[in-house]
Amino acid sequence: MSQTITEKILAKAAHKKVVHPGDNIWVDVNVLMTHDVCGPGMISVFHKKFGKDAKVWDPERIVIIPDHYVYTQDQQAHKNLDTIRQFAFEQQIKNFFDVGTKFNYNKESLSEDYHGVCHIAMAEGGFNRPGEIVFGTDSHTCTSGAFGAFACGIGDADGSLICGIGKLWLIVPEQLKFNIDGKIPEYSMAKDIILTIIGKIGVGGATNCSMEFTGSGIDALSVEDKMTICNMAIEAGGTNGIMEPNQEIINYVKARTQVPFEVIKSDANAKYKQIYNFKGSDIVPCVAQPHSPDKYAKVTDVSDIKLTRSYIGSCTGGKTSDFIAAAKILKGHKVNIETLIVPATVQVEKSLYTEKIDGVTLAEIFDKAGCVKPLAPGCQACLGGPQDTAGRANSKEVVVSTTNRNFIGRMGSKEAQIYLASPYTAAASAISGKIADPREYL
Repeated sequence: MSQTITEKILAKAAHKKVVHPGDNIWVDVNVLMTHDVCGPGMISVFHKKFGKDAKVWDPERIVIIPDHYVYTQDQQAHKNLDTIRQFAFEQQIKNFFDVGTKFNYNKESLSEDYHGVCHIAMAEGGFNRPGEIVFGTDSHTCTSGAFGAFACGIGDADGSLICGIGKLWLIVPEQLKFNIDGKIPEYSMAKDIILTIIGKIGVGGATNCSMEFTGSGIDALSVEDKMTICNMAIEAGGTNGIMEPNQEIINYVKARTQVPFEVIKSDANAKYKQIYNFKGSDIVPCVAQPHSPDKYAKVTDVSDIKLTRSYIGSCTGGKTSDFIAAAKILKGHKVNIETLIVPATVQVEKSLYTEKIDGVTLAEIFDKAGCVKPLAPGCQACLGGPQDTAGRANSKEVVVSTTNRNFIGRMGSKEAQIYLASPYTAAASAISGKIADPREYL
């Protein structure tokens, strides 16, 4: 029977020949990820279920990455870090990327083990492998689907169950295909693709469904651009976002892990609940207006919106390629609003000082443009954070941001207005002081 890539991966993990949408199955888990926000809750439920002295099913398959509430003096955040650190020590979890036991909650005292935002750190560490099952106690775990894995966010209770037995009971999702045919214009980015899709189907348009992204327009994207698209599958309600791995993806994974993996692809005649077709040439610079990722608008239709800040960062917009894009726009210009540069990981931060455009480093371009000195790598204001979180929006802020959510209060104040956009658009808008079309600067 013909199957999609998601159905094949789930069938393999359930030790079945085929599965169908709506089937209830147990699946073997390859990787479980958690972090400093959800980790303590998961750990508490684990001990309640399995006992205070219980051991996890496989310490080699659990990845713990503090990233959300790292740079703060908030005492509860400190307790969260202490909790996951103690758990990692007791369970002998190798893949714990600590901020450091002597951490003073500032960039200068970071441990060499610290990585940064979990979703990008997962890719950098080789934990995203084709054909595998990846669960994480964070909704944007779907980012890992860019590597041909079934990747899904889960709650603390499900995470605790996986900790104990290495399996999870789930319902096979229905299948949606999003086909992007033809070349994407040079002035548009992956963020414009996914905002266009979400704008069409709505924030609930893929609820309980797998979102498979295909077509020549998708295949031509870089690894990091593919991550951007899968990252936001959850913003349409998707169970997971997924793409068939091409050779570039395979090479990326092999360069970062020795763990063998199986490349799985959809059958040509696989069945889908619905197929959506888009022309690459129709993808234009756009934004999601406050306060929902599906409030789509072309930048040309909202160019009168005055801004107070441009925020370029997060798992969705803080990768090296995102900063290269922003630098292309900003080079030779000055920003007219506060512009924050927030690298997702330590590795990305280093690239700001090594990657160059016409012999000038990205960091130098941002500095000459008048951007705020790059913030320390991590989630920072994307999730709002405690009151002392750098970049946290106040009630008067009108922000264009490369982050993935613009819900009320998402970046701090409930009154702040957040417009989601690509790094191109965020950079162009920083120069203009209003939402701006990047075509004016490319």
